Amino acid sequence: MADNTLNKLTRTAIEERYHKKIGTKWMIIIALMIASLISFCFDISIGPSSLKITEVINALIKTGVADQATEVIVWQVRLPYAVMALLVGMALSLAGAEMQTILNNPLASPFTLGVSAAASLGAGLAIILGISFPFFSENWAVSTNAFVFAFASVLLIQALAKWRGAGVDVLVLFGIALVFTFNALQALLHFIASPEALQQLVFWNMGSLARANWDKVRILALITTIIIPFSMASSWKMTALRFGEERAMSLGIDTKKLRFFSMLRISFLSATAVAFVGTIGFIGLVGPHIARMLVGEDHRFWFPASLLSGALIMSMASIASKIIVPGTLIPVGVVTALVGIPVFLWLIIKKGKK
Repeated sequence: MADNTLNKLTRTAIEERYHKKIGTKWMIIIALMIASLISFCFDISIGPSSLKITEVINALIKTGVADQATEVIVWQVRLPYAVMALLVGMALSLAGAEMQTILNNPLASPFTLGVSAAASLGAGLAIILGISFPFFSENWAVSTNAFVFAFASVLLIQALAKWRGAGVDVLVLFGIALVFTFNALQALLHFIASPEALQQLVFWNMGSLARANWDKVRILALITTIIIPFSMASSWKMTALRFGEERAMSLGIDTKKLRFFSMLRISFLSATAVAFVGTIGFIGLVGPHIARMLVGEDHRFWFPASLLSGALIMSMASIASKIIVPGTLIPVGVVTALVGIPVFLWLIIKKGKK
């Protein structure tokens, strides 16, 4: 009798501790959401014509208090950039979280498999040689090329891996080989480019939110909204995969199928984000790592935390790009690289010590 009572008390204590941890993780996710919204409002308020936060809020909810000029600045100029920053951060960070899981490597990111290099090559063909896909207007030529090449690079790696029956390590090696190949071809484009076209391509490779408009925002928002539920639906399988291939297979999980659909989601998210804003480095690495430190690797919480961490980092990078040099909009890819490189080096050192 006493043993049964003790067991019940023990189970109750364990359940209380578990629910407390779950509640803490949800509070962290809510805090990240609030921080992202605050950063979003500051991102809109900062610019050549400084606006107060109250003016931004009044313009956003259209209370009639804000004057017409403020509404035009908020809705037509700054809002697409601010929304695109959140969406790009979410897309790249979620893609990074999924890639770190399927490759079992905390240093992996969407660009590990050559997505960025492929997108740059596609953009270079459109900018320098004028080669683009038919049925698309000139305004969409660069973005279309970048998306198709980035998406095709992931599909090519999948095909090579399936053909050779390759494992995770070989998958990464395929990606590295493609990175060098695409970079070599892009260097050839640099060599034959005119000074004007070369300058345009270099600026594209830096990554900038200045290319954002409502059409691109809607497309990226649609793709992100469609993919997030599928990522969340696979969260418990991804958590099981994190404990090892054999453990996941013992639970009845088809790991090859899981990796295939994960790679498909990664390719859509990263290819679309890069196609619209250019090369944005380290978000797919730093966002998931911050989320991992905050909520652990239970993917039910890690995926939402990664989404919001990426959104927050990208929004803050957008703010920094406006205020580092007053009156000058620095490409946001430069800012994320300056922040991401120290974190990347720290992760390498930390992994080396382990």
